[in-house]
Amino acid sequence: MLFFTPAPPTPDGSDIASGHPIFLMPPRHRGANAPVIKARLVHPLPPDPVSQALRTRVLTTPPKGAMGCTMGKPNSKLKNETVRTLAKQTYFTEKEIRQWYKGFVRDCPNGMLTEAGFQKIYKQFFPQGDPSDFASFVFKVFDENKDGAIEFHEFIRALSITSRGNLDEKLHWAFRLYDLDNDGFITRDEMLSIVGSIYKMVGDTVKLPEDENTPEKRVDRIFRMMDKNNDAQLTLDEFKEGAKADPSIVHALSLYEGLST
Repeated sequence: MLFFTPAPPTPDGSDIASGHPIFLMPPRHRGANAPVIKARLVHPLPPDPVSQALRTRVLTTPPKGAMGCTMGKPNSKLKNETVRTLAKQTYFTEKEIRQWYKGFVRDCPNGMLTEAGFQKIYKQFFPQGDPSDFASFVFKVFDENKDGAIEFHEFIRALSITSRGNLDEKLHWAFRLYDLDNDGFITRDEMLSIVGSIYKMVGDTVKLPEDENTPEKRVDRIFRMMDKNNDAQLTLDEFKEGAKADPSIVHALSLYEGLST
């Protein structure tokens, strides 16, 4: 969403501009003894360590296949035609696309990132929790053609929306994440699966207020706000309207535009 590099937190974990407690990705070098962050989960748009890892080169260049990338002949250069096409399909310039591609193929010489590799990246950013489930959910949204691997064109299109897309685009992307069976609705169980995976991912790094200290409480709060017709499921319109009506959620979406610089 979105979505990727959050603004630096104040000492109390609140955002400088609004003063609202916000859910922030732990600093990239957070270790086992890191202090607990006081925060409020303000999904729908979660942080994405994958793009941050590629951008900051947190990942050192591993042996081929070590990240869970498929093996094969390295893709050293994008065709000019492909670059032009991606520039038209995204909010990135041709120069930026080439820069992102260099980082992508450095970690995945064959240009394909597997689910195992995706999970490994998340684990480096959330060592105190278990990000496996959440990483798998996000992976499925990135993997447009459902072939079990994220190719560069899939990665850069998702990144374009989550980091530079307008609010409607970001919310639509978030809706796809929560709509696990792709039937056009988000059920309470689907949202509980995603929110529960986020709680598992952050582990003890986030101290939540009483009214949100379990996934069930968080989901109940979201549905009370968004499910206007009380049919126990959210349409895309309900999801968008609810997110836009909650200032904390809308503000959270703006935190992840750091990659546009």
